[in-house]
Amino acid sequence: MAKKVKVILKLNLPGGTANPAPPVGPALGQHGVNIMEFIQQYNAKTADMKGQIIPALVTIFEDRSFKFELKTPPVTALVKQVLGLKLGSGEPNKTKVGTITADQIRAIAQKKLPDMNTTDINAAIKMVEGTIKSMGITIANLI
Repeated sequence: MAKKVKVILKLNLPGGTANPAPPVGPALGQHGVNIMEFIQQYNAKTADMKGQIIPALVTIFEDRSFKFELKTPPVTALVKQVLGLKLGSGEPNKTKVGTITADQIRAIAQKKLPDMNTTDINAAIKMVEGTIKSMGITIANLI
């Protein structure tokens, strides 16, 4: 018989270096999950992804056991990594912080495609472009 699901949480945590400080401790603690067990498993699975934000979809069961699934980093994190940025623009419609090429956008869209709500690469590219524009980044050769 399948375990009964209590709640599903999405946590954006640093790969390989998660700790019990907020948001992890309070989010898992209120559901009675062994926080250190989760952190040890998460850090072991993401040890080779240090420096990146790796979302985890945590399913907590009624018996306080859990399982988690790793997702690809957020589009904003991938864009900042590709362009070497610390932050996007505070005023994206006025202040631009960088330029990205169509090839870079396609590479990001292909990496993120498994976690998107589409299977069409062109639709994924459009979604990534929307995020890029909201970050205050100019898209090179956009017609």
